[in-house]
Amino acid sequence: MSVHEHKQAIQGPVRCGIITVSDTRTVDTDKSGRLMKEKLLEGNHEIIRSSIIRDEKASILQELHEYTAHPTMDVILMNGGTGIASRDVTIEALESIFEKEMPGFGEIFRMLSYTEDIGSAAILSRAAAGVVNGKAVFSTPGSSGAVKLAMDKLILPELRHVVRELRKDQ
Repeated sequence: MSVHEHKQAIQGPVRCGIITVSDTRTVDTDKSGRLMKEKLLEGNHEIIRSSIIRDEKASILQELHEYTAHPTMDVILMNGGTGIASRDVTIEALESIFEKEMPGFGEIFRMLSYTEDIGSAAILSRAAAGVVNGKAVFSTPGSSGAVKLAMDKLILPELRHVVRELRKDQ
């Protein structure tokens, strides 16, 4: 199969969850979570659940456990908590539970951030993707620009392909 055929192999919507990690955002101020929802709906995908949680490792791990245990959820999209401040622990939480990592996601995200968006400040960007309990998990910085870049250039173009690969052995 060609890459194009792989991307088209999953028909219908991919079933997604969205987690915003923030100590300050609310439903009204969560622009990045809202942007993820809009982009998924534009792509004819389904949003099963969304939430906003505090930037604390235990909270992140608990929420991820609930999302990845959901029987019909395919993908979890996260935003926020990826910086280098001491309170930013999303990446550390994810790395502790990834069964498989997709290092290319973070690498290409930073390259695109550097060339198309923020220049050398891209060295501060932490983004990660991997597999937890057979589900794909993507984590982006919490800025709307970062979410737009990741969704448009990386996540949405590969969403069906990633799910197809995860379902291959089922």
